[in-house]
Amino acid sequence: MRRTFYLLSLLLLQSLFVWAENGKDIPSSLDLYVCIGQSNMAGRATLTPEVMDTLQNVYLLNDKGRFEPAVNPLNRYSTIRKEMSMQRLGPAYSFAKEMFLQTKRPVGLVVNARGGSSINSWLKGSKDGYYEEALSRIRTAMKQGGILKAIIWHQGEADCSNPEAYKQKLISLVKDLRTDLELPDLPVVVGQISQWNWTKREAGTIPFNQMIKKVSSFIPNSDWVSSKGLGWYKDKTDPHFNTEAQLLLGKRYAKKVLKFYKH
Repeated sequence: MRRTFYLLSLLLLQSLFVWAENGKDIPSSLDLYVCIGQSNMAGRATLTPEVMDTLQNVYLLNDKGRFEPAVNPLNRYSTIRKEMSMQRLGPAYSFAKEMFLQTKRPVGLVVNARGGSSINSWLKGSKDGYYEEALSRIRTAMKQGGILKAIIWHQGEADCSNPEAYKQKLISLVKDLRTDLELPDLPVVVGQISQWNWTKREAGTIPFNQMIKKVSSFIPNSDWVSSKGLGWYKDKTDPHFNTEAQLLLGKRYAKKVLKFYKH
């Protein structure tokens, strides 16, 4: 009797697994959010047991071009990521949880970040092809019936020495994404990088973060997220956020994206 029960339970689990693999339990319409940038978006914070749950009503675009229940690390399927061991907690986790909590709409995530990447590698036509990779994955997600709601962009550690040049490149990046996706008013939210001075320059990250604060003045339908009060992962020589900081950062992204949210 016990053996029969065990076999039936195993068959049930196998059938559920196949059901999930085939995408039959994934909602037909998802609110899609694109999470791109460099290492703080990819996630370098510690994956504690509390953040290793399967997110409820949140789905991640996988390496087969289908959605599956989202589990950290969320940059696992990035087509441009560094080795898997480097992918840990980023802001997409708490962002997605908060978006579902506030909207009651199932969330679809396209996470395609690359640690250490310069904005130059993200520009359309760059030899690195990060733009084209992101665009391809976004289009794959949209073909499954999802509605693209916003892009969240966290990048700049590699480029913070020249805020004015970065500003012009960010304008070009957003313009190209909106044009190629045929969504001229697509909301874009960008985040400040860490505020402590790990740069060895006297001004540190202050000029760059001040530029980010003004993003809505040079990119329409955009907003910014503050890094104020966010803590470091290792020490002040490290530009990466810790676990607590990433959880807060994700909620800050959600708060700003919600300003653009339309049912």
